[in-house]
Amino acid sequence: QVQLVESGGGLVQAGGSLRLSCAASGRTSSLNFMGWFRQAPGKEREIVATINWSGSRAYAADSVKGRFIISRDNAKNTVYLQMNSLKPEDTAVYYCAADSGYGSGLTPGQYAYWGQGTQVTVSS
Repeated sequence: QVQLVESGGGLVQAGGSLRLSCAASGRTSSLNFMGWFRQAPGKEREIVATINWSGSRAYAADSVKGRFIISRDNAKNTVYLQMNSLKPEDTAVYYCAADSGYGSGLTPGQYAYWGQGTQVTVSS
């Protein structure tokens, strides 16, 4: 089993920055990729960014490309999401996810492990 714990959410003004962290514990050696998703009220959960365990491949959704950066620190078993130039439409609950499979990592169904979520609110 793998446990994921997110932190770093909060309230920020438009144009500001936040950094989310996701600490993994348990059988982390089995993981192949990790991702960040978000879900706004009344909307489906959507991909934000993914990264493979070695950090050699990363993906960012078009809506956040150039503003958000996903990275990882394997020594700490932690993945980060640096969010810059935040917009009100980025407001959502952000979830960290991980899996040991070899899919694209772009859809929620491909992930076996999920964190509890952290709220990000961007005021205009």
